[in-house]
Amino acid sequence: MQCCGKAAGPSRGRLARAHYPKETLPMKADPRQARRQVIVRHLERLGRSLDGLRHLSSRYSWIRLGIFLAGVAGAALAFAFGPSSAGWIVIGLFMAAFSLAVFGHRRLDRSIRRFQLASHIVQVQVARMDLDWKGIPASPVTPPSPEHPFETDLNVTGDRSLHQLLDTALSRGGSDRLLRWLLDTVPDLSRIHQRQALVREMLPLTGFRNRLALNGALVSSDPRERWDGERLVSWLEEHTDQAPLRRYLFLLGALALTNIILLGLSLFAGLPAYWAISLVLYGGVYLYKYREFEDVFDQAVYMVETLNRFRAVLSSLEHYRYPKGSRLGELCAPFWRDHPRPSGYLRKITRIAAGASMQENQVFWLLFNAAVPWDLYFGYRLQLYKEEVKTILPVWLEAWYELEALNSLANFAYLNPEYGFPAVVTEVAEGQPVFSARDTGHPLIPHSQRVRNDFSISQLGEIVLVTGSNMSGKSTFLRTLGVNLCLAFAGAVVDSTGLQTVLFRVFTSMNLSDSLSDGISYFYAEVRRLKSLLKEVERKDLPPVFFLIDEIFRGTNNRERQIGSRAYVQALARGNGVGVISTHDLELVTLEAQVKAMHNYHFREEVLDGRMQFDYRLRPGPSPTTNALKIMKLEGLPVDPGS
Repeated sequence: MQCCGKAAGPSRGRLARAHYPKETLPMKADPRQARRQVIVRHLERLGRSLDGLRHLSSRYSWIRLGIFLAGVAGAALAFAFGPSSAGWIVIGLFMAAFSLAVFGHRRLDRSIRRFQLASHIVQVQVARMDLDWKGIPASPVTPPSPEHPFETDLNVTGDRSLHQLLDTALSRGGSDRLLRWLLDTVPDLSRIHQRQALVREMLPLTGFRNRLALNGALVSSDPRERWDGERLVSWLEEHTDQAPLRRYLFLLGALALTNIILLGLSLFAGLPAYWAISLVLYGGVYLYKYREFEDVFDQAVYMVETLNRFRAVLSSLEHYRYPKGSRLGELCAPFWRDHPRPSGYLRKITRIAAGASMQENQVFWLLFNAAVPWDLYFGYRLQLYKEEVKTILPVWLEAWYELEALNSLANFAYLNPEYGFPAVVTEVAEGQPVFSARDTGHPLIPHSQRVRNDFSISQLGEIVLVTGSNMSGKSTFLRTLGVNLCLAFAGAVVDSTGLQTVLFRVFTSMNLSDSLSDGISYFYAEVRRLKSLLKEVERKDLPPVFFLIDEIFRGTNNRERQIGSRAYVQALARGNGVGVISTHDLELVTLEAQVKAMHNYHFREEVLDGRMQFDYRLRPGPSPTTNALKIMKLEGLPVDPGS
């Protein structure tokens, strides 16, 4: 049911141009189709560049093989027909050439990975525009709260949800931040305006936004998973007593120095091999305590590896040229204005990581640790570095999470150029509606099937009763209003050419169900939900409620539904709120005469050539038609001819 619709690779400069072309929309064209064409052409350029890089990588493989075979043959000939020194010179030259080829090939592979990630990001952009849910990454799974005022009814979370459509964050923290904005039950006007201003600034900065997304993808070892920085923060906050490690490091350092002195005296002064005794003592102490401190070293290496992957994000945000006085520059101040800057920490990480990476080569690792307490030394250095990082990393992560959530909103605006920024105000001028929306559609309905409607509510206490036949679009219309309010209060653009609203608390009663385990019937579940709504409407200390009720009291008979609805609607009209109630029970339209602030609207249908047709257009007044018997007859069920 649809409703509410109208070198060893390319240079850095070449990479930047390939990933982030300057985009312009053709004049006098549908802005959505024009934007999609720009993105598709971008994807095609990335594909051609990626094909070229893969071809070059294949050539590097052959070059490496050729250098290796030529080196073996050249060394064999040199040793066979010349002095041995010539053979070693040939081996040295070919090893140098082979090392250069390997270095170039690895650099090329890194470029290929960046282009693959960039291509994947752009493919997802196209999927978001087309609502191709198979191509849109799933959001982190969080069980919905049945007590939340609107989460389940408006499809904010879960599969094919609003959160999934908007969420471009590569970190769990950024994704959760966006979700918190969408689920805000008491929106704050100043924060809404602040987010809108930042989204407006970021919207034209396609290069900045694309780099943020690409560098975020590089942080995670698996692009399908969200990077969880809270694990690192939790580890940093754990207290570690460094005194035992420092004591044993001093003891082992003294034994290692003794070993070296005794070995030197044995080699050059003829002293007996006492060094063997001290080496055994050194090895015994080292192995006895190594297991005790092995976790310290492993955790510290995890910190270094994680921050190393975070390097691209930090470096990009530190060196970007922010416009003077921009809100974006203020948000990113911890990266470029505060001291020490990320680059200073990254240099330390590089030095420490170089030493800690010795574990990757078991032979060198064994030799170095036999000579000196290498692992314990770097484990101790990393523990000291942990104390520095734990004060600054949460500040960086907080700014990054905020940026990722804002980038999701800016990307949503970029992919939907026909959407508009809503005007969210504290109050309206006399005679102006508290809520109005022109050409409003539902962003989770495919663009080609969407039907748009105009709608407004004049004043607080006003209630709109929407009647119509089954499948005519009542429920979708309610969700359209609710979803666009969620977007507006999150700071996003909305699927409307002109939406103005005062602050509301959104509350819905739509997707109710019974519960066998709790012994709750459908009707009782609805009564409890409506009771919660009534309590919210009675609160005067918070913004008014914008309520959406689908098929009120559908779980009872006509007589009791009319009696209950009349009393309940009158109570809502006296409260602090406005709302829309849908029903296919035409008897309820008489409430307009009994409740002063109530107005009737409807959707209709018609049968053409034996088929039911809906236009999903909202019209004033009660519904003049019903269609239950028509549907039964069209589907071949028996219908009383006299009806």
